[in-house]
Amino acid sequence: MPPPLKQPKPLKRNASLREVVAFNIRTHRVDMALSQEDLALSAELDRTYVSAVERGRWNISLSNIERLAEVLDVEPWRLLRPPAAAGQ
Repeated sequence: MPPPLKQPKPLKRNASLREVVAFNIRTHRVDMALSQEDLALSAELDRTYVSAVERGRWNISLSNIERLAEVLDVEPWRLLRPPAAAGQ
């Protein structure tokens, strides 16, 4: 049995956009109980790429934001929005 999925650590107040995207992708992925591999396969991306994006190591293209948003069943702009702004 795979280990339970963990939500990301809370974002710092001055998080970069790359960190915001990483946080949001991981949050939505975990909420859907998807592994990185499942997400990557569904979005037709490499698992190591998804891992690097979730860790904020790599920039992500708009095309790949669209692919991931589709699999995560969210509007692409939601992956760019800081969590504190979500309720506004």
